[in-house]
Amino acid sequence: MSVKKITQLALLTAIALTIFIVELKIPNLVPIPGVKLGLANIVTVYAMYHCTAKETFLIVFARILLGSVFGGNISTIFYSLGGALLCLTGILILRHIVNEKYIWICSIIGAVLHNIGQIIVAVVMMKTTAVIAYLPFLLVFGCISGAFTGACAQMLINRVKNLST
Repeated sequence: MSVKKITQLALLTAIALTIFIVELKIPNLVPIPGVKLGLANIVTVYAMYHCTAKETFLIVFARILLGSVFGGNISTIFYSLGGALLCLTGILILRHIVNEKYIWICSIIGAVLHNIGQIIVAVVMMKTTAVIAYLPFLLVFGCISGAFTGACAQMLINRVKNLST
């Protein structure tokens, strides 16, 4: 991997981590556990179309690991990784089907997959299926936040294209 590529990945990771830490300071908009905007996923969605699968995974893994450490909640690693792995797998498949100008669609589907992955981890860790009751709420808010982060990622892509021309 070239120095330029390592630098690019480090910058994307730093941006995602910074957004994640800032978002932790924003009060929850909805009193439902697990509901948040997921603004750091703007970087993830961007990376899915502009980096390899391995590079995107490295960005997400570093953000999750460092975000859990800096955020002071190590137990979130499992929930975040479970959601991220399902989300990344889904978007990796979709990016071959969905054109970059419709990236917001991938973002919505990715958010839904992320919520499903987190619920699966919760069921396994808590050894109860009662947490599935949260899924409908998470899916509704996941669609809303996915559309928002997807629109932001779309604006980022458009800006980057304008800078390079």
